[in-house]
Amino acid sequence: MLPARYMLPDPNARPEYIAAFRQLVNRIGVSLAGLPKRALPVRMYVAGGAALHMYTGERVSRDIDATFSHRIALPENLEVAYRDADGAARLLYFDRQYNDMFGLLHEDAQDDSVALAIEGIDPGILEVRLLSALDLAVSKLGRFSSQDRDDIVALARHKLINSSKLRQRAEAALVGYVGDTTRVQGSIDLAVRIVADIETRGGKGHALK
Repeated sequence: MLPARYMLPDPNARPEYIAAFRQLVNRIGVSLAGLPKRALPVRMYVAGGAALHMYTGERVSRDIDATFSHRIALPENLEVAYRDADGAARLLYFDRQYNDMFGLLHEDAQDDSVALAIEGIDPGILEVRLLSALDLAVSKLGRFSSQDRDDIVALARHKLINSSKLRQRAEAALVGYVGDTTRVQGSIDLAVRIVADIETRGGKGHALK
């Protein structure tokens, strides 16, 4: 039985995607196995579409956005080809260009992340963690594209976030954001309206234009 602090992927998450994710993460874990015990475990903080899929089973992402608790030398082969449920060829790859310094993120996001149970991955070597659903939503507000709005809608429909906590967390994160924050504040206001609308509709809703 898993410890209470570990979560499983959403029941609607696609098994073929989970298998590809596991294979890719395992390659990272294997590359870390020779590190001295004092350097372990390494924590992998997953954001973006991969985290969203684990929480909701919606939107399959082609890449994995993640940062690590240590500076590590990543192995070369970090892409996995697989077939989806319809037999279509898909590719999942680790985005080496991802950098969470360019997005809106609360300073406690890593501390508040959620450990994900992945079969065959030793958490004593590599502990895979998802940004909390709330911090995942906040991370969408820096760019706030139409896809980001849809992701926030998905989290709200699954009742993983609410409007009051989203505003509180996002505005706390904004304190540490450098530059002109006018646009981001506008994104926060709109996102809160979107989530509040879904709450009013009882879990049904769509991104406001």
